[in-house]
Amino acid sequence: MMPELGKYAGVVLWSYAATIALLVLVVGWSLWRGAQVKRQLREVEARQGKNHG
Repeated sequence: MMPELGKYAGVVLWSYAATIALLVLVVGWSLWRGAQVKRQLREVEARQGKNHG
């Protein structure tokens, strides 16, 4: 299934690994940041509910 990469095999495989690692980091950071923003939004909405209730 994997093509013959010859003398470039190491570079190509490291490039794939680096790309996958970066994608995992970006997705993980996005999920973490999204949860953080959601929590902050709930706090703001709760404060506004108390002030405008």
